[in-house]
Amino acid sequence: MNKKKRMGLDIDGTVTDPNTFIPHLNKHFNKTLTLDDLTEYDLTSVLNITEQQFWEWMGKYEATIYEQANLAVHAELTLKEWTKRHNLIYITARRNHLKEITHNWFVSRSVPFDHIELVGKHDKLDAVRKHQLDIFFEDKHDNAVAIAEEFNIPVILMDTPYNRLPLPKNVVRAQSWVEAKDWVDNWLQETP
Repeated sequence: MNKKKRMGLDIDGTVTDPNTFIPHLNKHFNKTLTLDDLTEYDLTSVLNITEQQFWEWMGKYEATIYEQANLAVHAELTLKEWTKRHNLIYITARRNHLKEITHNWFVSRSVPFDHIELVGKHDKLDAVRKHQLDIFFEDKHDNAVAIAEEFNIPVILMDTPYNRLPLPKNVVRAQSWVEAKDWVDNWLQETP
């Protein structure tokens, strides 16, 4: 029997559907964007707005967006299976004032968790180090690469149009949660 793994997971765009922001962006910025239009993580260039304008918009709408976020397809079943044998530790760039909204989202959707940490920035290295994770799931390319290189652990990069840059060997691109689960289940069988 394999030892219990400490699985680190990003929330937005990884556990939640990467399309979550699209309807809100279209409504508030009078756009007709699809996920395929988001070819870079930085939305300011896609929307042709300043960083200040973006954060003003986020300040108004992020709570609603996060409350309404849908789970990524097949994430729920996978997480419910893994939680029986492993620790699920969520590490998100969300800021601390969203702690209650984030916790309530997990509880209201019965998404299993052992710990949820809001680091308030994209750099998750300190949190990954603190929790001594065995594997990580991410949608932001540079985070995935930094975590994989710093800790020499596998990182599953959930594929989106905004993260399609080349990857080092221990970052594994997954097209879906089904593909991610297959890779991880194989890895679990091979890892003591």
